Amino acid sequence: MTAPSDPNHPVPPSNHEPRRLQLWFLGIIAFAVILFLLVQAKFLLISLAIAIMLFSLTSDAISYIQTFRFGGAKISVWFASTLAVITIATVLILVSAIILTQANTAVFTILQYTDPAQRAVAELFSWMGEDVELAVLDWLKGVRLEPWLTAMAGQAGNIASGAVLVTLFVGFLFLERLWFSTKLNSLMGGADRAARVEVIISSIMHRLNRYLLVKTIISSITGMLVYAVMRTFGLELAFAMGVLTFVLNFIPNIGSIVATIVVALVAYVQTGDNVTGLAVLSIVATIQFVVGQVLDPLFLGTALRLSSFGIITSLAFWAAVWGVPGMFLAVPIMVSIMIVCSHIKALRPIAIILSREGLPDPDSFHETTRPDDDDRKSA
Repeated sequence: MTAPSDPNHPVPPSNHEPRRLQLWFLGIIAFAVILFLLVQAKFLLISLAIAIMLFSLTSDAISYIQTFRFGGAKISVWFASTLAVITIATVLILVSAIILTQANTAVFTILQYTDPAQRAVAELFSWMGEDVELAVLDWLKGVRLEPWLTAMAGQAGNIASGAVLVTLFVGFLFLERLWFSTKLNSLMGGADRAARVEVIISSIMHRLNRYLLVKTIISSITGMLVYAVMRTFGLELAFAMGVLTFVLNFIPNIGSIVATIVVALVAYVQTGDNVTGLAVLSIVATIQFVVGQVLDPLFLGTALRLSSFGIITSLAFWAAVWGVPGMFLAVPIMVSIMIVCSHIKALRPIAIILSREGLPDPDSFHETTRPDDDDRKSA
């Protein structure tokens, strides 16, 4: 039984509900501000995210290069870092040149094949009647490709300037790498806390490096197979379709479907033959199925452990914020968030939701403690 309230000493009203509402409003405002900054500074942030991934890929390579010996001489970290930056700059310039060339080729070809493509697509509905075919053709005529092509050409033009910015970011990251441990110790206020943060960073780098390396190799194989299929059927744009397949395969789930449809549509438009279009569609779809259902799980293994629904949600969010580049970065960002949350006890439920089997990071099940825990223990 509860004790009767004393009229001379009334119970003060609870402030929990107003404070909770205040926290909710502050959280909504903070999310809106962060979202605004993500959109406004997307070119800079996308370049920085790509630079961090390239830095992560080459850090292990630099450490490996430093183990080499030439007689009694050891390769210095300065030489290895400079070599890595030069290599990254060269690769980015080559990739930018290839993408720019193929983008220009694709834009010119799309403009050239716009009318035949519209008629070819409309003919696919001829079995439903002439009225339906004409209705589809009229609808396709109303689709304006010029703004989309202009935007695509503008995005391709930004690749060159983005490559320069990414190279600068990578160079400065390598400079900071020399004093990172010292800065981390000072920032975290102790070697133990710094070591836990390094564990989180190491786990993120390990997952992302394996994902990027395996995905690059598998996407390259898929692109070469698509190129071989196009060449076998004597079709144009074989190299452009191979590059497109390679690039789109970095977008999980959606990218392979889009690449397959585009390749099959290009083949059908060029030949106007249903048999050839269906043959190319079947072969490319089989290649994508084998890659997605056999090779990806075989080589990636448990490197990701991401929820399929979480991947789709992440793709939709980052596509809305950063456009097509955001779709390429959605998986690396999601992996990083999941690993960070898995090492923090209060955020572990978020990591479990983002993971596939509820096991976001087996190495983190020792429950990395928060910085405040050390203060409680010492007290």
